[in-house]
Amino acid sequence: MRKVHPEFAYQSRELGGQIDGILGDPPNRKNYDMMLAALMGEYADGGGIEDVNMMSFALVDHITFSNPKGLLKEAADYDGGDPAKVFAMAACEGDAEAMYAAIQDSQPDLARQAIITAFLFKNPRLWDDDDQSLEQLSDNDDGDDERRHDDDDEGGVSDDFAQMFDQED
Repeated sequence: MRKVHPEFAYQSRELGGQIDGILGDPPNRKNYDMMLAALMGEYADGGGIEDVNMMSFALVDHITFSNPKGLLKEAADYDGGDPAKVFAMAACEGDAEAMYAAIQDSQPDLARQAIITAFLFKNPRLWDDDDQSLEQLSDNDDGDDERRHDDDDEGGVSDDFAQMFDQED
């Protein structure tokens, strides 16, 4: 297992949520396919929404990866890295081939991020996601973020204000 940049982990989780949201419950493949076709058309024309998840969504069903280890290494740096190197580790065929070529020319840095995000989404067992649950985050919390009050209680909460939230039966 390999650690990836936290932003890539976040974007991968967001992509999963976006796909689930577009598919809906029960899944409506027709809506999904229409959204995918619209995104692919926009990106193939050299335009499209400048958003990592939208571009990842357009790629995820059509992209193949030839160098998983290289992509995992690239996933350690979110904003840096060589887009051409990442483009060489993946490919799209058929209808998506024109889109893949166009995003390389029009938005190379965003496309690099989108390719890595799609890779991580499709290969969740190859990388470690940092546990960002409240339980894990509170493990190292020593309470030092509590508000300190001076003797004059300036900035504190008045009793009248606090009592507005007290429920009496």
